[in-house]
Amino acid sequence: MEDNEKGPQQHAESVPEVGEDAMTSLGPSFPAPAMTEEERQELQEELVKVEEEIQTLSNVLAAKEKLLADIKRKLGITPLNELKQNITKTWQDVTTSTAYRRTSETLSQAGLKATAAFTNVGSAISRKFEDVR
Repeated sequence: MEDNEKGPQQHAESVPEVGEDAMTSLGPSFPAPAMTEEERQELQEELVKVEEEIQTLSNVLAAKEKLLADIKRKLGITPLNELKQNITKTWQDVTTSTAYRRTSETLSQAGLKATAAFTNVGSAISRKFEDVR
């Protein structure tokens, strides 16, 4: 396992892998520790093997994503339907939250008080008009 940990640091001259270049994320190159030609060859072979595995996994993932899209299409699940479901779920989560319930109750009470106040003002104005007549 130690060889795997040293491997990527030693091969700054190797061909970058598909996707993000792991070497650029390490920063400046570190000097390669002393090793035999045999060790270097083994690490080079392991590097090639790991890069091939990464490419294989990438291909498998792409195939699975395509299969997923085909299954969703056959089931009639469109991106718009998924968006609607996500919005519905999010709205349900919001409306069941404690903060939403408290706010809703407070606004409801404020609305009742405002309605009562407007009713009282309306009644007072009506009496004034009656008094004026």
